[in-house]
Amino acid sequence: VQLVESGGGLVQPGGSLRLSCAASGFTFSISAMSWVRQAPGKGLEWISDISSSGLSKVYADSVKGRFTISRDNLKNTLYLQMNSLKSEDTALYYCARGNRNTWASPPGQGTQVTVSA
Repeated sequence: VQLVESGGGLVQPGGSLRLSCAASGFTFSISAMSWVRQAPGKGLEWISDISSSGLSKVYADSVKGRFTISRDNLKNTLYLQMNSLKSEDTALYYCARGNRNTWASPPGQGTQVTVSA
């Protein structure tokens, strides 16, 4: 299993970023996928998942209404559109195989998102 996250960066409060996760080494199109994050000094926090078809999406309260998860099964890629970013969204973002109940420790390096003026 290989998951490679990209798209992070430094953004001002209220700004937007779009994260991508390129997947390989497993059958992406039949796998539920999640985004999780780790803020400085804290543990991993699940924030969103999407079913294999992309029809079902679930969000943590902390990001609901601001973040949108999506996927392209032809490109084996998972996305996270992040709008109205806040300083508390600053974290290392990872994609993970599985939903909010089954995701395993992310194998990738993550992508850093820093929200600061």
